[in-house]
Amino acid sequence: MAQIIDGKVISQIIKNELRLQVQDLQSKGKKCTLVVIQVGNDPASSVYVANKKKACEYIGISSRSYELPEETPEQQLLELIDELNNDAGVHGILCQLPLPKHINEKRVINRISPQKDVDGFHPQNVGALMIGEQGFVSCTPAGIIELLKRSDVEIEGRHCVIIGRSNIVGKPMAMLMLRENATVTVCHSKTKDLQNICRQADILIVAMGKPKYITRDYIKEGAVVIDVGIHRDASNKLCGDVDYKDVEPVCSAITPVPGGVGPMTICMLMKNCIDAMKDYS
Repeated sequence: MAQIIDGKVISQIIKNELRLQVQDLQSKGKKCTLVVIQVGNDPASSVYVANKKKACEYIGISSRSYELPEETPEQQLLELIDELNNDAGVHGILCQLPLPKHINEKRVINRISPQKDVDGFHPQNVGALMIGEQGFVSCTPAGIIELLKRSDVEIEGRHCVIIGRSNIVGKPMAMLMLRENATVTVCHSKTKDLQNICRQADILIVAMGKPKYITRDYIKEGAVVIDVGIHRDASNKLCGDVDYKDVEPVCSAITPVPGGVGPMTICMLMKNCIDAMKDYS
């Protein structure tokens, strides 16, 4: 039977560690503040924002939120970001994606100060990751590294196959696995013979956006499978990109959906925010 990599348990351990760090910093008169901006009332975004506020409250990070109307002009949003960039009491700025269609996401991401970009999306932070310098790392890939390490999964020297090349998951994930001395293959929608490539993976990380697409035919016996996907199946139950019931018997370890990668994303956002305050201090 495969080891279940429990993101709920691991994220709680990390949140408890971060909580102690915040308490220590507060005893020295240092306060950490995260600002979350949401434009519009997308239901999924509202849930994510609420979860971030809840995590801040638990860890002891002060959170401020700006819930702007759907029709907010782009220039008004950019001016708000400028104001927050110049506010010494703000350590992390997060603009919840997706944004309404009339707002240019790239322009908004680039406007956030790299020193306060706790999502790790700013080109300066992405470039720092590429060349091995210090910077904020996209939260989902950073969380996956923590899941692997804290589950005693050996990374160095192993073949990691990543399905997906997005700027938020696939590309930074590849860089982090290279940093950990894995041999990395990145697959995408134009990859030929995907099944054969996946069957070579010691560690398979799936972020392709297709519900239950990966079956046991894609898995090498004993591989570690990390499922980044999140969907609703025909029964309206949450599922991932991996067909969990089909794959679980043949792999050595696997993340469930829900309760795998998801909880780690917010957890690593909290870590980035605390690190931002330490750097600022």
